[in-house]
Amino acid sequence: MKTIAIGVGENENIIQACHIFKEKHPKTDIRLIYSDDDLIKAVLDNNIAAVVRGSLPASNIMQYLKQHYPNLSRATYVNGNGHEFLLSPVGIDEGNTVDEKYEIVLNCIDFLKKVGKKPKIAVLAEGREDDFGRGSEVSNSIIDSKKLTKMIQENTSEDVENYFILIEKAINSKSNIIIAPNGRVGNIIFRTLVLLNSWPSHGAVTFGIDRIYIDTSRDQSIDGYVRSLILADELSK
Repeated sequence: MKTIAIGVGENENIIQACHIFKEKHPKTDIRLIYSDDDLIKAVLDNNIAAVVRGSLPASNIMQYLKQHYPNLSRATYVNGNGHEFLLSPVGIDEGNTVDEKYEIVLNCIDFLKKVGKKPKIAVLAEGREDDFGRGSEVSNSIIDSKKLTKMIQENTSEDVENYFILIEKAINSKSNIIIAPNGRVGNIIFRTLVLLNSWPSHGAVTFGIDRIYIDTSRDQSIDGYVRSLILADELSK
């Protein structure tokens, strides 16, 4: 029997989610993990098919995993209101350079192709194109978004467009890879769409690691944790 491990912190939605998942997936065993150290051990355990962070804090776990997997990054899988896309970067310390975001794009492209989907990429910035000059952070973000878009155009055959700050147009265009200016902005987008506006999320797929690790918010709903377990189960087949 396949085993999926999931972290149990202060959010008791985890327990109810596990019961719901088991009712529909009786052939998959669920192992509850109650500490960061044990969750890290589970990630490295070859007898465990997949790990879901659940409601344990992320910082210690990600810090340790990045010691073993320095190119670690995450992309949240959002599927709501008729839209389906990977959103990245979403870790507050991820995607701070053009090169980092480019590697994330390549990982997202690879993931979508593996699940039979054609990538359509939207690059975002912290302002409109004509906002250049309204502060160094905004200007640098616009420059970086143009560099990233050009890198994708020159090195891949995928459909890509720079939407700058216009995320509404990126989503309405049915882009299925949305690249935020940095992880802090991406995290805010995730919280706005998923935690505030109730768009369904399956959790964040983790790249740069040879294990299946689904990162989740500590504030997720019961249904959200069920979706993360389902994603972990599907990816571990």
